[in-house]
Amino acid sequence: MKKKIQYILAGALLLAVISCFIYAKIEIKNIDQEYRTLFSRYYKILTPEIPAKIDFAGEKVPLDLFYVRESLDREILVNTYMHSSTTLMFKRACRWFPVIEPILKKNNIPGDFKYLALAESNLANVVSSAGAEGFWQFIKGTGQKYGLEITEEVDERYNLEKATEAACRYFHDAYEEYKNWTLVAASYNRGIDGVGKALEKQKVTNYFDTYLVEETSRYVYRILAIKQIYTHPTSYGFYLREKDFYPPLKTYTITVDSSISDLAAFAFKLKINYRILREFNPWLRRYSLTNKSGKPYLITLPQEGSLKAENLSKSIPGSETFFHDTLRIDQNRW
Repeated sequence: MKKKIQYILAGALLLAVISCFIYAKIEIKNIDQEYRTLFSRYYKILTPEIPAKIDFAGEKVPLDLFYVRESLDREILVNTYMHSSTTLMFKRACRWFPVIEPILKKNNIPGDFKYLALAESNLANVVSSAGAEGFWQFIKGTGQKYGLEITEEVDERYNLEKATEAACRYFHDAYEEYKNWTLVAASYNRGIDGVGKALEKQKVTNYFDTYLVEETSRYVYRILAIKQIYTHPTSYGFYLREKDFYPPLKTYTITVDSSISDLAAFAFKLKINYRILREFNPWLRRYSLTNKSGKPYLITLPQEGSLKAENLSKSIPGSETFFHDTLRIDQNRW
């Protein structure tokens, strides 16, 4: 009798376990199905628009050619759905375009070349696999050719004002060669000689008619896509608020015309630290500045109180002018 009861209890327990297993399996299946339903309902990937017309530095892009249209489409897709990088583009441009734009204007370079800097580095002091450095991605030899000091202690590829001036000198040289700004932009990737040889061999005079290596063939389209998204951000799904941008830095400069053996100690005398000194002067590459010739260097320093984010956020000049419809969000669309 005792064994019979044990068998009955064991059977009941087994039945309960099987029931739980079946119920759990059904429950999991229902949850999984609900999850998939929610995914299909809310996750949508839409194709961004291709503009009806676009130009670079006033030069018309022939969008009636299918390969031109599809090349631009590719770069718009890439930059629209590369969310973090493109969002950083907007944030950083608020800080650095006010530095770049006046230098381009002073040198009679079309304003569209600011988008080339975005295409090169996304306005970050990056180093490429080929050894190109800074916002404008100069390699050492080209940087020196266009007047930048590049040593172990000083690398002016990281001085935005001087690097932008150097880029302008390059653009003028390239324009003298081509008399065409789109080809100037392409040559920044391929080199003046590289683009020139391609034009000569293929007997053409236009970037859009030239067969080039993939990196250069995509290069100008990437610049165009960046320009399109930057100037029409909400059309591509980017909604930034004024407080999201990185404001321009409030700074002042001092002139140094002698050697500094210890930049960390120098920084402390200025009531900052080495970290802050390098943040505002990334062209300083070591802990010392040897200056036997007495060359004057401008050291950029933060204004008092400007390191506080709460103070800095109040200094965005005319954000709506820079970012067009980004700040004018149509609430009915949400």
